[in-house]
Amino acid sequence: MAAEPGAILLVYVTCATEAEARRIGALAVTRHLAACANIRAHEAIFRWEGAVRIAPEAGLMIKTVGGCLAALRDLIVAEHSYTLPCIVAWPIAEGHAPYCDWVRQECQPPP
Repeated sequence: MAAEPGAILLVYVTCATEAEARRIGALAVTRHLAACANIRAHEAIFRWEGAVRIAPEAGLMIKTVGGCLAALRDLIVAEHSYTLPCIVAWPIAEGHAPYCDWVRQECQPPP
């Protein structure tokens, strides 16, 4: 189900390093596909190629709008080091109206 163009979304992406998360987040904001991106270092436990692995990662939380999601996803896939990057989006059910207005103003969906 596609999000409405003006719907506020939180997009979560896991990155191999904080530097990768910073680069992707900065590109998204610079290209007006996101209003803001936050980075948090963490450790991931996951199954990959039949083995359980533990690795450091950086979580990237991106605030955007539905109209930017496809272009944002394309940017992340093109710039990401993982074969299969985690890119998931959640709609924001409610938020501080002035903040949500700011997100909408900062994000410019491609034509």
